[in-house]
This record gives sequence, C-alpha cells and structure tokens, in this order.
Amino acid sequence: MTVTSLHDPSHREALWELEAAFDRGDLVSVFGRCTVSYEGRAASDLGTGDRLLLLKPDGAALVHTDEGRQPVNWQPPGSEHRAAVREGRLRVVSTRTTPDETLTVRFSDVHELSAMPVTGGRDLAIHGTEEDLRTRILERPDLIESGFEPRETERPSSAGPMDVFGVDADGNPVVVELKRRRVGPDAVGQLARYVRALREELGVDEERDDPLDSDGDDAAADAAEIDGDDTAADADAIDLEVRGVLVAPSITDRAAERLADRGFDHVALEPAPEE
Repeated sequence: MTVTSLHDPSHREALWELEAAFDRGDLVSVFGRCTVSYEGRAASDLGTGDRLLLLKPDGAALVHTDEGRQPVNWQPPGSEHRAAVREGRLRVVSTRTTPDETLTVRFSDVHELSAMPVTGGRDLAIHGTEEDLRTRILERPDLIESGFEPRETERPSSAGPMDVFGVDADGNPVVVELKRRRVGPDAVGQLARYVRALREELGVDEERDDPLDSDGDDAAADAAEIDGDDTAADADAIDLEVRGVLVAPSITDRAAERLADRGFDHVALEPAPEE
C-alpha cells in the first residue's frame, strides 16, 4: 500500500495532492488551522482553530477537534468533494444535493496531509456478545455451578424471554440472565421479573415479598393459595425454589446488595474466554 504524506505543504501542493487523491479514490486526512462553515437545513460556523478533516472515498466528510469521538461537523456518504485555492487559503468543499447541504473548510495553514488507499475490512465481526456468553454456558454448564443443566434458551414468560432456563443439581428451576458488561441494579430488577413470572407459572409460593426495584415496578407477587384439594403435583411445585442467576463480568456494589436481598447469585463471566 502506498501512502502519500506531505508535511507543511504549500496550498498549491496540497491542492494537487487532494485532486490526485480524489481521482484515485483514496482516504484523505488534512490537519491544519482552519475555519468551518455549514449551510443547509440550518447554518453553523466554527472560528479559526487546529482541526482534522477526514475525506472518505464514499463521500463522507468529518471534521474533528481534540475532544470527543463525534465530529463537530460532517457530511454523509454520497457527498462530493472538491478543492481549490482561493484568497490565499486552501478551500475544501463537500456538497450533496438531497437535501442541499454544503460543508466548507478553509485552511490558512496545512500542517499535514495524507492520502492512502483503504480497502477491505468492511465486514465487521463482533465478538464479546451476549450470544457468545450463552454459547459458553451451553458448552460448559458447570460455569454456572456444578450440576447445572440448561434446558431452554429464550424461554417465553409473561415478563419476556429468559436468556437461559435450566435446573440445578436438586431439580430447582434456574433463570439465568446474561449481560456482557458491568451492570447495576436494573439488571437485578430484570432478573427478578423473570423469576417472579416463572414462580407464578409454576404455582410456586414465595417465602417472602421481594423488595421494590429502583424503578418502583417490582412489586411482590401474590402468594399462591393452597386448599385441601391441591394435588400432590401442586405440593411438589410449592416445594420448588425458583432461583435467579445473573451472569456478567462484574456488577456494582448496589447490584450486589440487591442480589443478596433477593437470594440471587452472581457468576462473574466474560463473553469470550481469556487467551
């Protein structure tokens, strides 16, 4: 790959390289002292400052400062780039017609200009997802605990689909909620809703009311009434303990307190095994 880089070029040198880069379909970066103006559905102006301009071959244009990850001005793909030298400054213009919008960057000084062909790598492979976490647990259920047996994924319930449903070594139902990053009390509340829905479905009596969630909507379920005509199967259901397990790399102190209050467990697990 050939990379062209000009350090402190004159405006004319920068213009010639920009025109050649546009013809080649290169990715271009220009760093220098400039002003920025936009006209279209609204209007904006940025005064003089040192900024980085990125010009992509698909027509996208982005102006970056030294703060944040978002550009302060930009044009979407499908725009057209052109450059000229006017009134002693290098002018770079990015325009599109639907809607009619123009981004103009005027450089009084160009400190660095680079042009490079960038190809391939457009298909982004995302790793470390909740699906990766689910796959790890299905392949190695003992990561949850010894004797855990997964039975279903995305098991439907009145509170929504459960990430993983299974049973522990004693035959108790286990609801597993998966999170791929550090989480707080909201994740505990979500797990509690799944556990409560499963208890209601199975007719399992709760030994004590659940405390309220931070959002106030996690009210305790009504205790199941048992009369003398209940079958042996109903009695067996009442003896079950529906458990909740939150799987996440880490949790906040407040989340840990909520888990302990509800009698739930936390398993610290990354979506992908460490190398």
